[in-house]
Amino acid sequence: MIQVVFNLLASFSIYLLISISFTYIYKSQRFFHIAHAVIITLGTYFTYSFSIQLNLPLFLVIPISILICIGLMLLVNRFIYKPLHKKNVKSWQMLIASLGVYVVLQNVISIVWGDNTLSFRTWPVKEGHQFLGAYITDVQIITILACSVLVGLSWLFLERTSTGQKIKAVSSNPELASILGISKDKAIIWSFVIGSGLAACTGILIAADTDMTPTMGFNWLLYGVVAMIIGGMGKLRYLILGSLLLATAQHLAAYYLDSKWMNATAYIILIIFLYFKPYGFSGKPLKKTEI
Repeated sequence: MIQVVFNLLASFSIYLLISISFTYIYKSQRFFHIAHAVIITLGTYFTYSFSIQLNLPLFLVIPISILICIGLMLLVNRFIYKPLHKKNVKSWQMLIASLGVYVVLQNVISIVWGDNTLSFRTWPVKEGHQFLGAYITDVQIITILACSVLVGLSWLFLERTSTGQKIKAVSSNPELASILGISKDKAIIWSFVIGSGLAACTGILIAADTDMTPTMGFNWLLYGVVAMIIGGMGKLRYLILGSLLLATAQHLAAYYLDSKWMNATAYIILIIFLYFKPYGFSGKPLKKTEI
């Protein structure tokens, strides 16, 4: 059971980071940014190219890969999402556009790097550290610590900086924010910067443990979205509850039933929440101020 706890803590950290990164963009854009999945993937492939093919050190490669992913999503927002927003298209149309971006970029990954499983790990495989009869690997420790730091920094940015407050204002009520002189475009840009950066970081952490494939980002994004919906798309504490519940349920299902039940468990929980508690742990939908 201690081993289950270690494993679910690593999964919980990943789910939480993905849900936070997705929530940043969702709240400012108000549509499901499916192309977010390809950023999770691209961060790993850029890391692979720079570290394995160009033989650059990881401490230099990782920030470069993250910056490239952020720049790519800013271009997508500038030339695809922003023009569509100006035409006042509906959220489902934005979803279709985002899905199109995802399909195109995923196929680019397959063309450039192929469909085979790749890895940027050059360090020797070691036995995990033993604790109370269970084992935790170095990658799992780094994942838990890195996710904790990134979650803390993203919370501080959102709650303690003027830019973060502007993002919250635009997310809550873009019309009122505009009247107060807050730029919606700048808030959206910062949402993409933070959200895409966190997604790229998450992908790199995942690939350091389980390698990479062109479709890896989509499955992980779905887990993050499920955790976000369970949490109710509200404050950080609700995202933490949603991610923790999802990770715990999945790993208990794998422990008592079979690992094949992990995917099914996630969607069973989602269906239960949508039926009995559609607003998640936050309880109620956010009220919108009338002007």
